[in-house]
Formats: sequence, structure tokens, C-alpha cells
Amino acid sequence: MDDLRRIDLNLMLTLHALLSERHVSRAALRLHRSQPAVSHALAQLREIFADPLLVRRGGGLQLSARAEALREPLQQALQQLDGLLGSPGFEPGRARRTFRLAMSDYGARVVLPALMRLLREQAPGIDLVVSQGSREAMLGQLIDGETDLALGVFPELPAEVCEQVLFEESFVCLADRGTLPPRGGLDFAQWLARPHVLVAVRPGIDNEIDLALGALGARRRIALSLPHWGAAQGLLAGTDLVLTVARRSLAGARLDPALRLFPPPLAIAPFTFCQAWHSRREGDAGHRWLRRQLQTLCTAPALAEC
Repeated sequence: MDDLRRIDLNLMLTLHALLSERHVSRAALRLHRSQPAVSHALAQLREIFADPLLVRRGGGLQLSARAEALREPLQQALQQLDGLLGSPGFEPGRARRTFRLAMSDYGARVVLPALMRLLREQAPGIDLVVSQGSREAMLGQLIDGETDLALGVFPELPAEVCEQVLFEESFVCLADRGTLPPRGGLDFAQWLARPHVLVAVRPGIDNEIDLALGALGARRRIALSLPHWGAAQGLLAGTDLVLTVARRSLAGARLDPALRLFPPPLAIAPFTFCQAWHSRREGDAGHRWLRRQLQTLCTAPALAEC
């Protein structure tokens, strides 16, 4: 009992965060505490357990043998305590909170309008801060605790990052109708002979369209590469340019009458659009609520194919 008097619940929560993150700064972010406070708590824990717990090796922190032995019992103890006390619920109408989201221009166009309407109606005290970056940058922000939720296409994920598919996306082509046959679109030879617009955060990164072309031993000419989905269709009228984009990027948009949609003249594999988060957010009721709303919104008719 004397040993128990030396330990408070906050220290145990800090120990759990440190053993999970193996990084003082990330543990501080997880706990919403300052880095010096977590460093001080680590010093206390080392004294209590008479063990370094975290040992610097190879440029990072690794768990000591004692720390490894503590992980599972500590996890079980905290789960039992959480069940005893009851986890606080989340009341969206009363919540005052800021969520940090990362997504591309495409994600912002497809998801944000419906999400903001829902938040203003159901959770007016919740604010969003949205950033944009490459897939690698978004995953890095999740791991470092700089972002709460990332929306995008993630072919590979680190073990500590969780993922949920929101929808599967296909492609459509768009061009000036004056440069197209009276009906329909272009056949493959005609499509390939035209200059193309590519929407990409970073040029040179593999995309589904060029991967499909590569499988056929073909290559298209990219006359313009830009990172803005919303601006791309405004560049087509009065030119021979062709834009091949994800269908939902055009859903609900007012299409220029000078343009015409038509199906791609080659098979392009669809992609899955997902939400991703760090496993440290699993116990966060507010975070779970936000993810459920996004899942519901992304299956609604308003986000269906155009």
C-alpha cells in the first residue's frame, strides 16, 4: 500500500502514453500536456520503478525490459478503471473543440460542404482547421499528433494508423463539346492524341490514370499539371484539352454548358477514399463521433456519382 500512495492516476496515464508513443513530445500531445511536464513525470516514474523505462538507442527511444513487462498489465488496469468510472460521453451540441483535418483539394470539395452544414446544425461549438499536403506528409502529421484525422488515398499505412473506407471512386472525362463528335466522347486513339490536364499535388507521382496507360504501354502528353481540382474544369472551354478526374469532384458543380462529360476510353482502376487516424485517438469519444458523421455523409446521395 505504501507504494500505491506514491502513484497517482495521472502518472499512470502518462506512463501508458510514454510506453505507447515511445516519444516524449508525442506523449505530451496525446495527453494535452507540455513536454516539460511529461519529462518531469518520466523522471518521477523512473524513480518509482527504479528503472529507466525508456532508453535511447539508434536515434530513438526504446522500452526497457521492465517497461515491456509493464505494458500489458498497465493496459488492462486502465481499461478496468475506465469501466469502473465510466467513460465520459460526447454531447455534440455542447462540445467546444477544434479538430485538425488534413485533406487534398479534392477531399475539401467533396466532403467539407456537407460536413460544415452538419456541424453548424448539430455541433456549432466545433471548429475545424484544415491543412493540405502529400500522402506522406498527412501520415507524418497523424503520427506526430499534429493532425487528428486525414482524408485521402492511402495505399500503405504504418501499423499505428487506423483506416476506414468512406467510398470507392471512379473516373470521368471532360472536354470542350465543340472539339468532340456530335454524340459521345473520344475513342482511345483520339483521347491519347489530345493534350491533357493532370490534377496532382506533386507532379511525377503515380496516379491511377497513368498506371492504366502504362499497363497498355502508352503514355499521354500532360500539357498542364496543377494541384487544384476546383480550377481544372474552368481551363477547358475553348481549348482541345482533356481532363480525366474523379467523378465526385464534379458532383453538385455547375458544369459549363460549353463542356461535355464522357466515359474514359480505357479501363482505369477505381480508388478507395478513406479516413485515417492514429490509434491513440481510439478512446476519444468526440473523435469517434466525427468519424461516424463522415462515414454517414460519404454514403449519402449528395455525394454520389455525378
